[in-house]
Amino acid sequence: MSAAPRSAVAIETHTVDHVAPAERHGHSRDLFTLWFSTNIAPLPIVTGAMVVQTFHLNLAWGLMAIVLGHLLGGVVLALASAQGPRLGIPQMVQSRGQFGRYGALLIVCVTALIYVGFFTSNVVLAGKSIQGLVPAVPMPLAIVVGALSATAIGVIGYRCIHTLNRWGTWVMGAGLLAGFAMMLTQPLPADFLTRGGLNASGFVATLSLGVIWQLSFSPYTSDYSRYLPEAVGIARPFWATYLGATLGTILAFSFGVVAVLAVPAGNDAMAAVAQATGWLGPVLMVLFLLNIISHNALNLYGAVLAIITCVQTFAAGWTPGVKVKVVLSSLVLVGCCSVALMASADFIERFIGLVLAMTMILVPWASINLIDFYLIKRGDYHIPSLFAADGGRYGRFNGHAIAAYAVGILVQLPFANTALFKGPYADLVAGADLSWLFGLLVTCPLYFWLAYQGSPAQAARLQAASAQ
Repeated sequence: MSAAPRSAVAIETHTVDHVAPAERHGHSRDLFTLWFSTNIAPLPIVTGAMVVQTFHLNLAWGLMAIVLGHLLGGVVLALASAQGPRLGIPQMVQSRGQFGRYGALLIVCVTALIYVGFFTSNVVLAGKSIQGLVPAVPMPLAIVVGALSATAIGVIGYRCIHTLNRWGTWVMGAGLLAGFAMMLTQPLPADFLTRGGLNASGFVATLSLGVIWQLSFSPYTSDYSRYLPEAVGIARPFWATYLGATLGTILAFSFGVVAVLAVPAGNDAMAAVAQATGWLGPVLMVLFLLNIISHNALNLYGAVLAIITCVQTFAAGWTPGVKVKVVLSSLVLVGCCSVALMASADFIERFIGLVLAMTMILVPWASINLIDFYLIKRGDYHIPSLFAADGGRYGRFNGHAIAAYAVGILVQLPFANTALFKGPYADLVAGADLSWLFGLLVTCPLYFWLAYQGSPAQAARLQAASAQ
């Protein structure tokens, strides 16, 4: 039974608690529009431009690496999203079923930090966009206006976010396609097809960036599918998320590549977009600004849920409501605006470097999450235990998951090639960070083996499944 429709501007009453079957609503296609629209924004366009400007690939090889990286990484994102309808809880709460009540605390805190960082970087972008459209607006005011708008959407919550992205899919999709047409029908530089070339490090770095980009959303993916009726199953939310997320990001990354190639070398990515699209440029800037604000609401929403999950770890009987969400959102708003007002000119580039480093923490979590849900428990979690003070059947700590998680991080360190740390084998492929690959290859089988060995019930279930 689905819930009766409510207004898109009605404030969401749930935070991290379980969404009962009678309150479920929506369709799997909502996940396509959410992930498609939210990824057509300046940040992925600027990141896509790095394929030419930083990794020095040409158009053909750059597009090939972009497509391959996002198609691979999108599998993790979509598998995480498909868990939401089955469980009806946020992604980070579910992690207690894998790591134990207190064992999940580290990844929840890291997730909160990442999305606070994403919110701050997008606040900076929104401020720059507002000032670019209306130069008379002071940068501090522009930053505050952009942040307040995103906060309002995030506080209203789930329905508003989905509604805005349903509209945004058509508007942003049409705007981006018109932008492609405008750029490709203008006179192009002589080196449009030949600027850059093929180099192994650039190709692998671009592919890795696509994988990491998709994977970075996975800790809060099911937050936006948990209201769907359980009857939608696994396949429909998987494909809706996968196609929306990969198509949206591939188009946005590719837009950045084409834009910087369509103008003489040396231009800033967003300046290149404005120059290459002619009269359409100002229209796209307005659309991008609106999308930054809408996209940033997801970051605020996810950050607040992660913060609540952190606090609730030590307060099992606490079920926060709207007031707590408003207070926490306001605190995040004030803190992020303060950082944004002091941000350096290269803040966004530095933040992207930080996110790349953070993937060493996210990769083993994603591995354990997917193995546990799809192969070990097969979606069968005891919801009351996830909120019990002692962790219920999952306990305070799950030693097997924590051990696999620690090994998953350690095995990446020798191959890490990030702004924060460079391992002794970082140049296995010069300039590319391959640590995520070793993290996946080691953590997945290790956790499966530990879970199989550690629980007689799980072992019996796995043996029965393998005999079928």
